[in-house]
Amino acid sequence: MKITATIGLGANLNDPTAQVEYALSELGRLPGTRLLERSSLYASAPVGHVDQPDFINAVAQVETELAPRALLAALLDIEHRHGRERSFRNAPRTLDLDLLLYGDAHFHEDGLTLPHPRMQERGFVLLPLLEIAPDAVIPGHGRAAGWLAACADQSVVVVASATLQPRPPLTGRV
Repeated sequence: MKITATIGLGANLNDPTAQVEYALSELGRLPGTRLLERSSLYASAPVGHVDQPDFINAVAQVETELAPRALLAALLDIEHRHGRERSFRNAPRTLDLDLLLYGDAHFHEDGLTLPHPRMQERGFVLLPLLEIAPDAVIPGHGRAAGWLAACADQSVVVVASATLQPRPPLTGRV
């Protein structure tokens, strides 16, 4: 069965724009998965540990046959190939891929919570999500647009418009 899943992408190290763009192209190459939509790129201030560079963020929707855990494992593999290190919570990163939504799934298991916790509190998730899915609903929380006011104090700025054209591969480590 094919499900529409929503993935958040972010990076703030090692050419973050290129990291996010290349990761977007990798999503459509996952087994049984097709990239449906991708947002523009947004710049945002870091959350939590603020003494680090700003992030580049995007949101993508894919149609996938992968189960939630298999999709999460594939996302973690992409992060690993991009040099992701998990030194501490909210640390700078070469790439961060979050499984935000998986159809209308609403559950918590060890290592996986859907929808992604706190996504409704983050402008760098909501703005790109609403760009590609204006009527998006966050299971258990209602319409995504209804949460924007709670993010009004967050600085999130479009830095590049969206396109679904293929990206050339990065040179160097990936």
